[in-house]
Amino acid sequence: MITQKAKYALRALTVLAEAESDEPVMISDIAVQQKIPKKFLEQILLDLKHHGIVASRRGKQGGYLLLKPAHNITFGEILRVIDGPIAPLPCLSITAYRKCDDCDGEQTCQIRHVFAKVADATRKVLFSTTIADAVSTKRGAEVTRLLA
Repeated sequence: MITQKAKYALRALTVLAEAESDEPVMISDIAVQQKIPKKFLEQILLDLKHHGIVASRRGKQGGYLLLKPAHNITFGEILRVIDGPIAPLPCLSITAYRKCDDCDGEQTCQIRHVFAKVADATRKVLFSTTIADAVSTKRGAEVTRLLA
């Protein structure tokens, strides 16, 4: 399962993606719209800023905006930034590989072989799905609901 922090990060990014490209969105507006505790959201956006995903502007017209286009920000990238490695077993991690303590050999481990398929399928979806995809899916669902 992903953490609440990761869910909040993804939800905040969808709000920024829906905003005008050069119009910063205030933290308080995101917090209210997405029902995210403001202090927690500040920490999340600071993490995303340090990883080059969002930028902040100070002042009366300040707030946060995406630093790169929403179609270049994947769910996998965000989950890795917020939650760390995306792998069900440490021996399957791409970014934080570690041999399992109780393993006699990765080549013969039946558990590893099954979870390798799970990890590959999960990564394929997460790294091919962007924030823009989520926003367009949401818009499509709203249009379908209104037309029903």
